[in-house]
Formats: sequence, structure tokens, C-alpha cells
Amino acid sequence: MAFDLTEKRYVKETGLEQRIAAIVEPVANDLGYSLVRVKITAENGTTLQIMAEDKNGRFAITDCERLSKDLSPVLDVEDPIDREYHLEVSSPGIDRPLVRARDFERFVGHEARVELADMIEGRKRFRGEIVAADDESFTIRLPDAVTGTDPNHKLPLAMLAEAKLMMTDKLLKMAPELQDDPQDEPDIETVEVDDDATEDEVL
Repeated sequence: MAFDLTEKRYVKETGLEQRIAAIVEPVANDLGYSLVRVKITAENGTTLQIMAEDKNGRFAITDCERLSKDLSPVLDVEDPIDREYHLEVSSPGIDRPLVRARDFERFVGHEARVELADMIEGRKRFRGEIVAADDESFTIRLPDAVTGTDPNHKLPLAMLAEAKLMMTDKLLKMAPELQDDPQDEPDIETVEVDDDATEDEVL
């Protein structure tokens, strides 16, 4: 599937994270990046995690720095979080979230953990190999299917709540395609933000 900055994300944020995603995504797109995920955690007090990628599904430390530099003043103006927080911009990593149709197409043959927003076929959670994918759905094969039942489940992307690749030997062998250096931790740029000052710290 061709790289499309505006391709629909089926796994989306809600509440404050959704508001922040609406602020972040245009900035990332202007730089040629796709937004993968926005998440607020209690790490280090409060941490705003921004995950993005380039057209190759990568995000080097220089990309993290570029996006951090452009995001910081925009977030200062919009001021979506009413307390001091750390802005953490990072790559998707090897065991990455799957949020767009192209993600499922790219990782056919790899294992994923999936949770749906609503129950389908009597369950909401699936874990197994992605065996097929298209613009509207993907098929996952369950290794623990009851004998005599079909292990393949075709699931609509529109029902996704969360999806993530599982760390397997096969995925690790693909690491050189996903990172410049497969031995490195995911590239991260952290910026500490408060009402008075902004301090850059590259990890």
C-alpha cells in the first residue's frame, strides 16, 4: 500500500488525548511524518507520548528532534495539559501498534494481539498470526482454536480498539528493515515542559 500521510487511523484516542492528536497530527504531516499514537501516562509525573513514523515506517533520533522542535511551540500556545509534563517523541519500535490498514498489510505473517471495541464471534480479544489484510479488514489465525473449528477470523478494521505486534523471533529478524540499528532502543526525544521554561533533553 502506498504511503499516505492522511490515511485513516482506525485506533484513535479519546478525550484529552484526542484533542492533543488533533494538534499534533498537522504538525507531523507538514514534516512528512504520520502520527501513530498519542498517549498520556503517569511516568515521571506526567508524560505525553507522541509516536510517529516516516514513509518507511521508521523514525530516527533526528526525526524525533525535528518533530519535538516544531511541536513544542505549538503545544505551548495551545496549552492542552494544565500541569508540567514531559513531551516524549518516539519511533513506533519493533513491537509496534497497528493503527492503519497498511500496518496490517505490511505485517502479514507476523503475530499480533488485537482487541475490538465490541464483541464479534463471541469474543473481543484475539492473538495469532495475521494471514491476510486489505483496506477494510484483516484475518488473524488463532493457534488455540478448538479442533474442528475454523482458526481464521476475519475482523473489520472499523471495530479495532487496540492492536500491537508481538515480539517473536520472526519479527526480530525483520528488525534491520524497521530500525537503522536493530540493537538500539527505540529512538526517543524527551522535552520537559512547564509554564515557565522548556528544556530539551535527548536520551
